Formats: sequence, C-alpha cells, structure tokens
Amino acid sequence: MTPRRFLPPTALLCAFDAAARHQSFTAAARELALTQSAVSRQIRALEELLGSELFHREKQKVKLTLAGNAYAREIRGALARISSATLGFRANPGGASLHLALLPMFGLRWLMPRLPGFLAAHPDITVHVSTRTTPFDFRTETIDAAIHFGEGEWAGAQLDRLMGETVAPLCSPALRARLGAAKPADLIEAPLLHLMSRPDAWERWFAAMEVDPGEVHGMLLDQFLLVAEAARAGLGVALLPEFLVEAELRSGDLVRALDAPVVQADHYYLVWPHTHERHPPLDAFRTWILQEARKESGR
Repeated sequence: MTPRRFLPPTALLCAFDAAARHQSFTAAARELALTQSAVSRQIRALEELLGSELFHREKQKVKLTLAGNAYAREIRGALARISSATLGFRANPGGASLHLALLPMFGLRWLMPRLPGFLAAHPDITVHVSTRTTPFDFRTETIDAAIHFGEGEWAGAQLDRLMGETVAPLCSPALRARLGAAKPADLIEAPLLHLMSRPDAWERWFAAMEVDPGEVHGMLLDQFLLVAEAARAGLGVALLPEFLVEAELRSGDLVRALDAPVVQADHYYLVWPHTHERHPPLDAFRTWILQEARKESGR
C-alpha cells in the first residue's frame, strides 16, 4: 500500500497539471474556474508537501524547474489514467472492461468485423479501443493489451503470436496497364508508396526478389489506410497485406502490379503487461483472438 503522505490531494495535482501545461498560473486559473491567487496557493501547498519548488517565479512569469518538469509528466499520466478508469467504470459499472490499443488498419479491417462474436460470448465485458501507430508504454498508459506488428520482443510484457503476413505490390488497374511491369526490376522506376512505420519495406521486397534498386523514392504516408487509398487512386504501387485489403481486391479496385508476394519475417502479436497476467477480461480475449487468428492462418 502506498503511504498516504505520498498521495497529495487531487485538487493540488490538478492545479499543478494545468499550471505546468500553460506555464501560467493565470491561464490555469481560467481553465479551472478559480482565481489566480487560489491556484498560486495550491501550487505553494504542493511544493510545501514535496519539500521543493516546482516553478521558478520571475516577476509575472513562472517556469517549471527541471524536477518540476519531470514531476509534471508523471502527474499528467497518472491523472489521465484516473480519468480513463473512471470513464470505463461509468461505461460499464456492472461488469469488467478491456482497454485495447490497435494498429488502425488491423483494427478496422480485421478485428472490428470479428469483435461482435467476442462481445456476444462475453456480454459482461466492455471493450474500449484506441488506435495508434507510434510506440507506447504500458507503465504510463491505461492499456490492458495491444496488437503489435514486428518482432516477438517487448520489454516488461508478454506476447502471444497471432499470425504472419504476406505483402504484395498492389496498385490500380489503370496504373498496372500503364506500367506494364513484367519483372520486379520494372518497379524500380514506378511511383512507390511508403508507410512511415515500415520505411524499409520496399528495400526488403526488392532484396527478396534479388534486385538491387539503389535509392528508393516515393510518396510517404503515415497509415496503411492512406496507403491503400493512394494505391486505389492510382498514385503509386504499395506493398500491402492482402488480408487487410480483401474488399478492394474482390472489387478490382486494387490488383497485383506483379505476381510477386513476399511472406514477412515479422508477425502480429497480442501484447500485455506482466501486471495483467491474471486479468479475467484479458484471459477471455486472449483465448478468443488466438482462435480467430488460427482460423485466419488456416485460410
């Protein structure tokens, strides 16, 4: 149990968080609907509790100290977790909840169409979903588990391997006709679409084709969904996981620029922190998603 002397009153922490974000007691007061002097007193009370100053005060300006800046980051994360936990409880006061972080395209195209099956089997569990393409830290964010693509390593976490991925060079039918590519080397001069989170994907594809492309150029996009739409619009050739663009392949909006798929070395993983090893909603979700992943792999 955390000693109470290390738990400052929430009102003081909220005042500090607002003042730290704005670097102004006056702006913090406006945000909190308090007077500037009230915010100043709360900050001073927190400093007395901590035994050190959080701000440098210079005439009408305030600036976080080095220690105050580090403390502000920790407090902001803690307040966000409390807020998220309260929101989750209010959304499902009679049952359990599961907070998932997903890769946007994977969540949209693969998980969401299947999720009703999980919820039908577990009506007492409320699932909260956020998407992200950037790294995150289980220690500072309110996340029970995440879907990760890459290597099977994650510090401070456990992983279940879900499935692999096959990518192929896809484009619009019109662009394929214009390019007339007959072999992998023909794509070196084609307009290539790149995903920011996989900047070396084309280099690896050319290497698998035993082709030296030299410098690879092209449009850079930050999400798979944008890459897929750009390819569909004829802006270039994209390396896309075919299981995530099945609708476009069926409709003919996307076609293979070449019949040259490559099985990726990386995999999709379900990742969760060690602290959630015995979290019943997560246990139920793990069992379910592993079954769904086996079905996908067997297709």
